[in-house]
Amino acid sequence: SFCMYGETTGETDEFGLPVRYNWALEYKGKAMVVYGHTPVVEPEWLNRTIDIDTGCVFGGKLTALRYPERELVSVNALEQYAIPSRPLTPVATTPLDDIGTIDIEDVTGKLVVPTQYAGTVIVHENQTAPALEVMSRFAIDPRWLIYLPPTMSPVETSSMAEYLERPEEAFAYYAKNGLAKVVCEEKHMGSRAVLVVCKDEASALKKFGAKDMKGVCYTRTGRSYFSDAALEAAFIDRVNVALTKADFWQKHDATWVCLDCELMPWSAKALSLIKDQYASVGAAASHALDETIAALQMADNSNTAIQTMLREYTERRAMVSDYVTAYQEYCAEVNSLDDYKLAPFHILATEGKTYFDQTHEWHMHQIAELCAADDKMLLATPYKVVDLSNEDEKQVAITWWEQLTAAGGEGMVVKPYSFVVRGKSGIIQPAVKVRGREYLRIIYGPEYTAPKNIERLKQRGLSAKRSLAVKEFALGAEALNKFVRNEPLRAVHQCVFAVLALETESIDPRL
Repeated sequence: SFCMYGETTGETDEFGLPVRYNWALEYKGKAMVVYGHTPVVEPEWLNRTIDIDTGCVFGGKLTALRYPERELVSVNALEQYAIPSRPLTPVATTPLDDIGTIDIEDVTGKLVVPTQYAGTVIVHENQTAPALEVMSRFAIDPRWLIYLPPTMSPVETSSMAEYLERPEEAFAYYAKNGLAKVVCEEKHMGSRAVLVVCKDEASALKKFGAKDMKGVCYTRTGRSYFSDAALEAAFIDRVNVALTKADFWQKHDATWVCLDCELMPWSAKALSLIKDQYASVGAAASHALDETIAALQMADNSNTAIQTMLREYTERRAMVSDYVTAYQEYCAEVNSLDDYKLAPFHILATEGKTYFDQTHEWHMHQIAELCAADDKMLLATPYKVVDLSNEDEKQVAITWWEQLTAAGGEGMVVKPYSFVVRGKSGIIQPAVKVRGREYLRIIYGPEYTAPKNIERLKQRGLSAKRSLAVKEFALGAEALNKFVRNEPLRAVHQCVFAVLALETESIDPRL
């Protein structure tokens, strides 16, 4: 009876009818509640509740809910059978102003989050506190924060003495887990970005409660990518135009889309890091080693110890030179929108649907069509499908990786052909990155390739990083699945928050 009639305030409105509290707004139960007796023009999900009384008796519609599909089916009334005491008015756009705020009770203490792909993920209290700081102070409007991408584990350490990472180990890992095919994608050196783009402002208002905007672009920690709102709006508009030109909205029956992307150049977000860390190290090391080498060259060349030192410092100077060359590959000026390049690689979700059931090759095909609509800003990621039983195909991919990295590229990402693959002990890695020898010089320092250093680095442990990658992948997928099922935003945010909290784990950031 409570669900049917709700709790009243004890007052009556101008029509003499009781005023009811909006109990659904505060509902936090796990059970889905389907109810009526409060006629509405259109049914809308709110906190796992839905009012499907669309006023058939008053000449509206008769609405049914298909369960568990959650499909709504409505037929118009043949006539108006009764005159309502109070006129039927459209329900205001989902009151996201009220439910967009994160409830601190949902994200503090120990979190136990059930997921479809990785079972129950536990986040400890010491991880939630710093995540709450980021979410509450720096994150974008939570109404848009429907997904955070997972971290990615490196490939297992190469058996070749001079390499830390190579594609052979990626192929061996997936073959060992029973996969027949993988997809190798070029790894772009940019910043991970999530785009949520709506067809128009009306769609953004209806789905996200946002006025006068068509979408957002945010980082993997939930912060706005752009500090300039006008630049972000222009960027979203340009992606929207490409989506429209590519007939994306009609093809996918969509009014909004969530895309996982890489946004370049890297210097657009990491310029201060490049200047303050990499360039400082490069300049200081170059100057110091040049002075040292000059001094040694003026010393007694017949002295064996001096010859050894000169050879050692000359080798170190060459490694520093390689280090400077490596990071300079990613230094590009950004003065306008035309200086950005966006490389989408996953179509994550549209209205009522996620795309985790599609292969990575399908995603690459769809995105290539989108990128063709604006090839000046949108970049279709080069990729290769590799049959793991075919030695020639594997060698072609390895040679391609060698060429990419020799030309200054970061490397490639190797993924299972299917988006999600289950192994004997759960899902296997959704992707592993294979970074180039010179790119890793930026990560591990100029002299990481010295025999004694690379030998030590080969002992690095990957188990914690791999466990984290699987957990975060499962949580991100769970967040999107909940969102497209119209579950409460607090349920979506708990998954998103858990990803952010797990990122506080003390794992070597160079992995």
